[in-house]
Amino acid sequence: MTDTVMRNNRALAGQGLALIRIIVGFWFAKALFTKLALVGGFLPLPYASDRWIETMPKIISKQMAEHPIAPYKAFVEGTVLTNVPLFANLTAIGESVAGTFLVLGLFSGAGSFIALLLTLNYGTASWHLSAANQGFHWTLAAVMIGLWWGRAGMTWGVDGRLAESRPGWWGSKRPWS
Repeated sequence: MTDTVMRNNRALAGQGLALIRIIVGFWFAKALFTKLALVGGFLPLPYASDRWIETMPKIISKQMAEHPIAPYKAFVEGTVLTNVPLFANLTAIGESVAGTFLVLGLFSGAGSFIALLLTLNYGTASWHLSAANQGFHWTLAAVMIGLWWGRAGMTWGVDGRLAESRPGWWGSKRPWS
């Protein structure tokens, strides 16, 4: 292969990874409007909405009803469900930050790591419910690792723009970008 062909192939691979980053980022960023409190129905505030604080424990209770891992179930029921406002805020803010970072390609390494942690937590809570839950969460976890590994924010992202305009900038290095 010639150098030009190899450069074109790398550019296409980077664009494909960027597209996946943006799509998955929007999936997480929907929390801005579904889990955070909103002013005027459209401006997100940095805390969980009353609706999410009321809904989250219902979802978790259903997931824990027949959860086969007793220590995990005890932790969730004894810690998460007894501190619903805290965990509702952590999930809402975590999803919003991860999604925003991924969509913008800004600190995409940190965004993919946050999304990976959320995915692993959600997957652990629901893996026993169906094979589809297992497959979805394993796939999403693999995507998050791929986004981090491939430095997905370097193509079509703020990470790449800053790396070009500010060589040596700390935000364009691991683990941030």
